[in-house]
Amino acid sequence: MYRRDFLFLLPAAFLVPGESPAARPQPFRIRTITAGVPLELNRWQNQLQQSVAFLRAARSEFQAADYEVQTLRIATQPLPEYRRDWLSTSGLKMISELDDFCEENDVVLSVGPVINTNRYEPGLADWAAELIHATKRISFTVGVASPGAGVHPAAIRAASEVIAAIAQTSPNGEGNFNFAATAHCPPGTPFFPAGWHRGAASFAIGLESPPLLLAAVNSIPENTAADRHIAASMDASLTPVQSLAEDISARTGLAYGGIDASPAPGPDASIGEVIEALAGAPFGNASTLSACADITSALKSLNVKTCGYSGLMLPVLEDKVLARRAAEKRYGISELLLYSSVCGTGLDVVPVAGDSSAESMASVIGDVAALSNKYQKPLSARLFPVPGKATGDAVTFNNPFLTDSVVMRLD
Repeated sequence: MYRRDFLFLLPAAFLVPGESPAARPQPFRIRTITAGVPLELNRWQNQLQQSVAFLRAARSEFQAADYEVQTLRIATQPLPEYRRDWLSTSGLKMISELDDFCEENDVVLSVGPVINTNRYEPGLADWAAELIHATKRISFTVGVASPGAGVHPAAIRAASEVIAAIAQTSPNGEGNFNFAATAHCPPGTPFFPAGWHRGAASFAIGLESPPLLLAAVNSIPENTAADRHIAASMDASLTPVQSLAEDISARTGLAYGGIDASPAPGPDASIGEVIEALAGAPFGNASTLSACADITSALKSLNVKTCGYSGLMLPVLEDKVLARRAAEKRYGISELLLYSSVCGTGLDVVPVAGDSSAESMASVIGDVAALSNKYQKPLSARLFPVPGKATGDAVTFNNPFLTDSVVMRLD
């Protein structure tokens, strides 16, 4: 159960003297500290206030140890589990209130999968478009494959209709930044929109770590396996992060879920650059697949406690190198699906034509779900239909986290 006296424990819990586990700025950033909250309708304000207090205090501790913390996030259990009439005007009103709270407290929130079984929900697309239009800091998903149940064809149809509706009702289709079709994504994932929660309150950490991987790739000794050297370098840098997180957990009583070691890119931190350095060729050329496999092997062999994806992600519009190589037509959606067989990407922030039909997007999402189910690993699909744009057209975005590129061929 969520600790009701958590706020009262915070000052004593966090004001514990001790040496900083890091003596200098680190070659990576903490993209997010994400709190998982089992939300209750009759006390959600109090629960979220407690979570914000925890997240701010935890951020201060990491900052004092010379780690840059970019965002604070909160994930709940799936929305339908605490709001039965979620697909209604009153359900939307509550989510709008959650969004207002997040805006006031500078956090972002995921309400998890609104569908996570083989089910089609009439009216979901219109509801989703309204939600995205009315909020700024809310993410959600539709689960299109899950352990034990396999692929969910009805949910795939629902997810594709949601993407199409959001694209037509948000500027440049950018509302799809906050939605994904997910497959085999476990609870406790700190990255959004895939993040959701299950069980007692907890927290986890997500990273922006391409510079750390690049330094490791550029220092591989002769006759040393690339994956082993990358893993050892990451463990050396992430063990102090884990130690501080475990110390916070021990002092506050909030469970620590681990680090999602996925090297999320940023404007000045490109995972595409890392892959090219390891492959010795532009992304999309021969040897890209083997480089992706080596990095994935390293991420899967870490000694630190990991959670969520902890795999290689290839978000096309969030990475300057990936976006440039897409514009150069060095790879396409088929290649991204191929790379997904050895890494944890799926199709992430992939720009497609604005008039892409829900049926065509459902076919591609179905491929992602099939891959995920075959290999029993988390994958997701965040497609970006760009209104008014056709295959090959240049695209630009107002979102500072999205990079200019071109519309990719969906079929």
